[in-house]
Amino acid sequence: MTGASSGLGEALARHYAGMGARLGLIARRAEPMHALVASLPGTHQVLVADVGDPLALRGAASQFVEAFGVPDIVIANAGVSVGTLTEYAEDVDAFDRVLRTNLLGMVATFQPFVEAMRRRGSGRLVGIASVAGIRGLPGAGAYSASKAGALAYLESLRVELHDSGVKVVSVAPGYIRTPMTAINPYPMPFILDADVAAQRIARVIERGDRFAVTPWQMGWVAKLLRILPRSVFDHVFARAGRKPRGLPL
Repeated sequence: MTGASSGLGEALARHYAGMGARLGLIARRAEPMHALVASLPGTHQVLVADVGDPLALRGAASQFVEAFGVPDIVIANAGVSVGTLTEYAEDVDAFDRVLRTNLLGMVATFQPFVEAMRRRGSGRLVGIASVAGIRGLPGAGAYSASKAGALAYLESLRVELHDSGVKVVSVAPGYIRTPMTAINPYPMPFILDADVAAQRIARVIERGDRFAVTPWQMGWVAKLLRILPRSVFDHVFARAGRKPRGLPL
């Protein structure tokens, strides 16, 4: 699992460790992961890598497979978010970072395992996207684009692996109480604590659902966003709150 050092990733790690799973936890920061592993039951691996570096991810995958074998579940959870505005030249770098992490990092996370899972005839590849990928939100062009791209990529991968025994699970959470959302200066309806979100997402993974939104209330929001006419969407969301610009979190 990528993005394991905090937030939803940490909550998912605690959930699965409590279920007796052996975990390979990937993040850029080693210290929080070592502290996390020390607090978990069972035997786990700390794998330091940036998901923007496919070579580092392949190395981390090899270490895990050598120690524990081909995993049953791979969760591409790593993500960054920051407010962006195309009119600012410096925000081009933020777009690059967000898209590399949230979209290309997902591809690089799955790639080392697809062939082995297909050969074995089982496994789950889980991509954590977002309701923000349903429509482009103002001031969040990079994040919305990355999550919309993730949803489209996951759908493509799911069809490619049809009848292989390998399930591709797309999860689109709403708001989750994490450091990433702590800086949002606007209301966040139906926000979930990370441990509650982790439990719900784990149930989705266990069922092998093709696509799920959590919480269910945000599922209705997602359906509404899909059918909202462009003229109405533009009028309503032009006034929406926006995440601060700055360094991606």
